[in-house]
Amino acid sequence: MLWMLAAMLTCGQVMAQGSLIRKVGTMLDSMSVKGLDRRYIDAPEKPWQIIARGNVNQTILSMKTHGNMAGIEYYANPYMKTEPSQYVGLWAGYRGYGVGYTFNVGGDKGGSFTIGATGGAYGINVRIHSFENDNPYLNLESDIIDEKDKEEWEKTQLIDPIRVKTVIADGYYLFNGKKFSYAAAYDQSVIQKRSAGSLMAGLMYNYTHIDYATDNNGDLVYLMEGLGRVKLWQGSAGVGYAYNWVPTHGLLINVMAMPMLTFVNKLKAYGYATNVEELLDDPYCWNPDITDEEWDEWFYGNLHITPMGDKTFNSGISLGFDARMSLTYNFGRYFFNAYGQFNNIRYHHNNTNGYLNDWFINTSFGIRL
Repeated sequence: MLWMLAAMLTCGQVMAQGSLIRKVGTMLDSMSVKGLDRRYIDAPEKPWQIIARGNVNQTILSMKTHGNMAGIEYYANPYMKTEPSQYVGLWAGYRGYGVGYTFNVGGDKGGSFTIGATGGAYGINVRIHSFENDNPYLNLESDIIDEKDKEEWEKTQLIDPIRVKTVIADGYYLFNGKKFSYAAAYDQSVIQKRSAGSLMAGLMYNYTHIDYATDNNGDLVYLMEGLGRVKLWQGSAGVGYAYNWVPTHGLLINVMAMPMLTFVNKLKAYGYATNVEELLDDPYCWNPDITDEEWDEWFYGNLHITPMGDKTFNSGISLGFDARMSLTYNFGRYFFNAYGQFNNIRYHHNNTNGYLNDWFINTSFGIRL
């Protein structure tokens, strides 16, 4: 009797969970078409989207600094660029609500996690990208570095990698969600049947953390006036226009342009002291009888950095611009999509200022189930 009772209880729990899932599915099905003009937008019969994704991205970090070393004023313009990195992964969603993950197969080492939720007149997307790179292109334009050393820096492989993490979250509201669908262009949860456009309002949040503060990177920290780690926060709002052009059945081209007002622009800079000058004053540093390998072993074996605290800087309100373009082709239960995004973040710390550029291009092939 006890086993029969346990089986009945288990069966009841499974049925209750199944009923809840069906109710949620029915609610999402209803929300996906509520208020839409079916002459312009249609919801596919199959609610699930399973998408294979390929991604190419690149990060560029440019800095400008000036300072004083041994009584000599110098100017430097270090420039770090990762090679374009390739990622592959999957995205799965139900009526525009889904998650995805891509992992590295070439270039830097890392992964990207995405969350998306889209309805008839709104959408929210979050992208978290973390990676590290120990072989960036480094161009150190400096009047204290001769051409030979500059060439060596450009070819160097860092002992410790530069670590970067970015979080980009954006949301939008469509004023013509009845005839225009942003989701049709970016997650294919619905299909745009006729050309239409819409005024739209958007919000964007961007967080970036760059960290190269290790003992082995002490020489780079020294050249950057002690700056070894940076955290940036940006919050922006804007009003723009998006248009879905349907030149022929199944093909959709989307263009969106939105001026953005950045009202939160905060930087937290972490300072470090190094013993570079002490090492440069050591007679062993200038010993002509030692080999390059012996010098590297001595220098990096004795190099170290010491945390000196952090400081937060708030910049004023600034204007920016967000532009995107997407191409989608639907054929039966299948679809193809390609789109790109570009982000630019600027910062300033004492005698150091610069920018971070981060761009990516996604290509997708999906099936509806």
